[in-house]
Amino acid sequence: MDKVTSAKALIRHALAEGHKPCFTCSFQAEDVVVLHLLLEEKPEIPVLFLDTGYHFPEVYAYRDALKEKLGFQLINLSPSLSREEQERLYGKLYETDPTRCCQIRKVDPLFRALEDYDTWFTGLRREQSPTRAHLKPREEAILESGHRLIKVNPLYDWTLKEVFAYLAVADLPHLPLYDQGYLSIGCAPCTAKPL
Repeated sequence: MDKVTSAKALIRHALAEGHKPCFTCSFQAEDVVVLHLLLEEKPEIPVLFLDTGYHFPEVYAYRDALKEKLGFQLINLSPSLSREEQERLYGKLYETDPTRCCQIRKVDPLFRALEDYDTWFTGLRREQSPTRAHLKPREEAILESGHRLIKVNPLYDWTLKEVFAYLAVADLPHLPLYDQGYLSIGCAPCTAKPL
């Protein structure tokens, strides 16, 4: 079974089991592949975007262009503090305490939103980092509240080369920041090009 067929089977199985699925999407290349695969099976799936307030302008433009092209249900998740409020209270946390910044701007809003779902699709891949090397296709996620949901990683065993090959075959554009040399794209202050 090829990887596309395997990813589709994993998605179908998870959708058949779950009642309230969602997909977290940063609009990096792997997320666009998962988005495309999910929309073939469940066009109305909620697509959750963590709007940290620190994304590159290109990310917002790309997100909006893809929404126009593919017509998905976008839900922007925002932190409880605006970017300005956070900087007024704590200064530039992304410089002084990036872990706390991520907690406030990404983790807390994500976990609040996930309370409403029982199945969580991601674009995570083993190849992305050493901490993801043992990523499984399906995992149980337990939130701080105790809420449990199934976390589904359809591209767990894909390489970046395979991700871009899929985008090309599906005639899907990629985030223009890749053309500038970025390999992983998050918030602008914390994203750097590889040396």
